[in-house]
Amino acid sequence: MRLTREETKERNRRALLDAALRTVSRDGYQARLEDIAERAGLTTGAIYSLFGSKDGLITELVTGYLRPHYAEIERAVPADLPLLEAVAAFARYYRRTCDGPGARSGLSLQLGLLDMALRAPDPGAQLAPLFRMHEEQLVALFTGRAHGGGTVTPGQAKRLAVALGALFIGLGQGVVLGLAPDADERYFAEAATALVSAGSLLG
Repeated sequence: MRLTREETKERNRRALLDAALRTVSRDGYQARLEDIAERAGLTTGAIYSLFGSKDGLITELVTGYLRPHYAEIERAVPADLPLLEAVAAFARYYRRTCDGPGARSGLSLQLGLLDMALRAPDPGAQLAPLFRMHEEQLVALFTGRAHGGGTVTPGQAKRLAVALGALFIGLGQGVVLGLAPDADERYFAEAATALVSAGSLLG
């Protein structure tokens, strides 16, 4: 059966994203558009046509990789939980992902992207859109939750999101690499809720 133009476009888009995931995870900074296109059985022109640029391709790659996780987070952290319970539930969810089938490939992608960004003239500019996207999801997750007789403001949720992101990235890398064998779900939850219990982040 012959594919329609839109079906062909979507097939090519998916092929390029799959190729980009494998290539960036393997080659980091040395990942080339030509290699990505060849792996997908397409040309670099298809990349520019579908994504506009290499940055556009990478942004869509990360967005697509994270999108399923956001839906899972919403299920793992019900909206009616107060802040401390929500943070603990999120921490436990994050720890479970470190044992998942995609944990190693996720870490490879993360390190590949960092390698690419660090070799760019302005690493922060390369990573900022991706970090903002993830941060906004966490801010929305925690804003409005009950805590200390009040509710968490967007500003407080942002401070918490930044701290949790740094904590979980470090711990998560340790777990996947086998460097933190004792960091189980309880450890993640206690470390995360300690950030809130200290009070300074939400002060």
